[in-house]
Amino acid sequence: MSAVSVNKDRTPKLENELRIYSDAPHAVPCVSIRDRHSAGLEEVCPKVTPTVLIAATSRWFPTARLAMALANAGCVVEAVCPHGHPLSKVRAVRRIHIYSGLAPLFSLANGIANSSPDMVIPGDDLCTRHLHHLYRRELKRGPKGAAICNLIVRSFGSPESFPIVYERATFMRLAKEEGVRTPKTAVINSLDDLRRWITEFGFPTVLKADGTSGGDGVRMVRTFDEATTAFHKLQAPPLFARAAKRALVDSDKTLLWPSLLRHQSQVSAQTLITGHEATSTVACWQGTVLAGLHFEVVNKKYAAGPATVMRLLDNVEMTSAVEKVVRRLNLSGTHGFDFMLEASSGAAYLIEINPRITQVAHLTLGSGRDLPAALTAALLGSNLQPSPRVTENDIITLFPQEWMRDPQSLFIQSGYHDVPWGEPELIRACIRHALNNNQSKPRKRREQAAAPNSADSFPALIKPELNKTHHE
Repeated sequence: MSAVSVNKDRTPKLENELRIYSDAPHAVPCVSIRDRHSAGLEEVCPKVTPTVLIAATSRWFPTARLAMALANAGCVVEAVCPHGHPLSKVRAVRRIHIYSGLAPLFSLANGIANSSPDMVIPGDDLCTRHLHHLYRRELKRGPKGAAICNLIVRSFGSPESFPIVYERATFMRLAKEEGVRTPKTAVINSLDDLRRWITEFGFPTVLKADGTSGGDGVRMVRTFDEATTAFHKLQAPPLFARAAKRALVDSDKTLLWPSLLRHQSQVSAQTLITGHEATSTVACWQGTVLAGLHFEVVNKKYAAGPATVMRLLDNVEMTSAVEKVVRRLNLSGTHGFDFMLEASSGAAYLIEINPRITQVAHLTLGSGRDLPAALTAALLGSNLQPSPRVTENDIITLFPQEWMRDPQSLFIQSGYHDVPWGEPELIRACIRHALNNNQSKPRKRREQAAAPNSADSFPALIKPELNKTHHE
């Protein structure tokens, strides 16, 4: 057992020590094919263990949670990610390959060469773009690039889908062709296009930049002045000062190349659907959905931010929409889909696709709702063996998001608080990051509900039976 050590100059003083016993079951130990051979285990363990490479460019904690779930499903897990990534805090990851934001394709190719994975799973949108770019580069090399090309196709599906998942307007048109309910959407290339859109559809309206996620590239506007300002900001490349700050202070280099290359983003407009946000995440294989999770968003950290509490849904329209899109694009791997559930009718409107994992992809919620088990079975060509359901509660309280939003939230007690109790180092890293991030963004803090700033709130995330100090 050990205590959390926190820099007192950067985070609130924590008088309570976090004492966590690793009482949860450890991840299923995995042995590589080479290790099996050297140990003479071929006859004892004839089944090949699939290797999954999780690739990440940003320090997003859900990638570590997915690594844990894949290992428990029977995979060998390796990762290519920046130094100090949360993936390095979990025992499920056998080996880390360092990602450099200044040499992204080299980093990914090196990680693939050294791990020989059966599948690569991207942890964020930029990583997906890099892998698609790597596919195009290796395709030009002919037979020498065939191995990487085949891996990326196996991991994502048809290469024809690669550009479509970034182009919001193109994707929405394709979904509509499949009979999926969607809001009206159009590409906005100029202020004249914007005026014509507003003249036809009025306010409020939604403007979105291609290639963004987490609400960063979305603006709801109510006047033409707001629309003009939002259009210019969404279209412009990231400011170099912002990209440099994120690289130096936050160790996040995701904006460096977009800033240096000065590429403008494609902006699209969507009619506003009034209602409740919902989201789906699926595991799919060659155009078929193998497992899926559908949720309604209950709470968010702030208006345009990520969800902090979700409610599990059984929504036929969302399920059908996802299946149609996956089949049309011939997708493989993990993908997320965002919806709006119309307040007046309950109708589900598909509003975008996320070609990567989402923050709930690791959850094992029973038959048809276990993405890691479904992917493992697809890689092995075997029957699906889902893990035990982690909870019967339909309310999922995400950690540390809801705790940071409101440490006294009733959902922490009434919902399933998704804390990785078996990985204390990951919990500590998650808490430090969350507290430091909350202090470093004062403008966002004004939009958020109160966040914890004293030791009094800290025990809210500790199991009751473990909420003791070392001195007791």
